[in-house]
Amino acid sequence: MPVAEAKKRMVRINGCVASAQAAKYADVDVIAAYPIRPYTATMMALAQMVANGELDAEYIVADSEHSQLSIAHGAASAGARVFTGSSGVGVQFAYELYSPISGSRMPVQMMIADRTLDPPGDFGSEHTDALSTRDMGWIMGWSCDAQEAFDNHLIAYRIGEDRRVLLPQMVCQDGFFVSHITGDVELPDGGQVREFLPPYKHPYPLDPRRPVSHGPQIMPEQGPPLQLERARAMEESMAVIEQAHEEFGKIFGRKYDPWLEEYKTDDAEVVFFLQGAHAVTARFAIQHMRERGIKVGMVRLRTIRPYPTERVQDSLSKFKVVGVIETNMALGSVSSGGALYAEAAAALYEADKRPLMMSFMAGMGGEAIVLKEFYWMTEKMIEAQKKGKIEKRTHWVGFEH
Repeated sequence: MPVAEAKKRMVRINGCVASAQAAKYADVDVIAAYPIRPYTATMMALAQMVANGELDAEYIVADSEHSQLSIAHGAASAGARVFTGSSGVGVQFAYELYSPISGSRMPVQMMIADRTLDPPGDFGSEHTDALSTRDMGWIMGWSCDAQEAFDNHLIAYRIGEDRRVLLPQMVCQDGFFVSHITGDVELPDGGQVREFLPPYKHPYPLDPRRPVSHGPQIMPEQGPPLQLERARAMEESMAVIEQAHEEFGKIFGRKYDPWLEEYKTDDAEVVFFLQGAHAVTARFAIQHMRERGIKVGMVRLRTIRPYPTERVQDSLSKFKVVGVIETNMALGSVSSGGALYAEAAAALYEADKRPLMMSFMAGMGGEAIVLKEFYWMTEKMIEAQKKGKIEKRTHWVGFEH
């Protein structure tokens, strides 16, 4: 059914198909595809939509992820609304293109279904693939389920295409735990999407009738102003992000805090700080521990670029102990573990009250973080609270029991 005729309905789909549906509802013009699991099902669904006449889009199968992002860059430069995606080593193979796309201010959208890098190369919720690109000027955040994946794609297009921003977006979801697990997803009325997401119109498209030049290679003296413009665009995007989420809630009836989800934090003394789908299991674990009188909560980071420094500071400074669950590799970093710890610690540096912090390397290699591991991590945080100091900065969960 063409989106213009779509009526609101509830379907049971996985995260990959939810992303494909979002691209369809966004009425994308160009799709650049190259298969790598676990994101492949998204492109399979879009190919079927194009073949069935449900979506009028140019569907291009590239010969590599590098070509895939090059196609996306060129199409966006010509004024097309573009959708692409990848996973794991595919994200790495396209690395050369991330800075040119954001530097030329092209709001390409890329769906990431996380996959562990080689080794071991398994698909699962390790975020290292996308996080390795986190400083390339792309707006970036994680979805914790299929409904949020669908919604985040629409919201990201609205943000990235705003003339105050004009930046590409990585809309990330955990491989397997979101990409392949089904859930109830509300597909909206086509009119709601048209109200929220206007047609894309880049102010400076490549057009022979109005010649302009685009390109990553420029004179050295042009570099600092360009970098400053890109930095300011990322900073200014924060107001646009908040506005887009507010308007999304009014139109669709689903309200998200653009920066943080807090769960059971009102009287919490120790909290988990994490991003992505393991938050679903964390909620169950926290509920079970709450029933036993343990004051534990969760703060989930929804957007990591731009980083909500003040919000993280205000939120985490309320607690006695913060346990950062990483699900990513930042070897040799300040915690000798993952990337989230360093940024949370930096955000808290100027806070009047600073909690004890520890890092938990969990879910590595795409493994599930099971309930008993949440209980174990909570015990470590409570021990630190009682002693007034941490035993050690980083714990590898599952190897210290």
